[in-house]
Amino acid sequence: MYPEYMVDYEITPSQLSSLISSPEREQVVLLDVREPAEYAVARIDGSILMPMGDVPGRANQELDPETRIVAICHHGVRSMNVAVWLRNQGFEQAQSLRGGIDAWSALVDPTVARY
Repeated sequence: MYPEYMVDYEITPSQLSSLISSPEREQVVLLDVREPAEYAVARIDGSILMPMGDVPGRANQELDPETRIVAICHHGVRSMNVAVWLRNQGFEQAQSLRGGIDAWSALVDPTVARY
């Protein structure tokens, strides 16, 4: 079921923190679009690794277009590209984490490594 409004293309680290701390957490997919080596260094617990280059071949098989998806990368550029691509494929609730994992570490969870 789609929300009555279109979600923004970006979500801030604090908004994401609130979202994944809420009962809605079960309905959110954290899609990490970085490379495996980056994911090994720093990640948000519960995120799914799907490198940006793999998204076109995997998204329609592995992701539900009705689910809220938050794409995550290092600084928010790759994840924005993925969010836009997903929206163009009908994933209307796809978003990008503004500032990426780096902003998440700086603003929300300092236990996540910065690189």
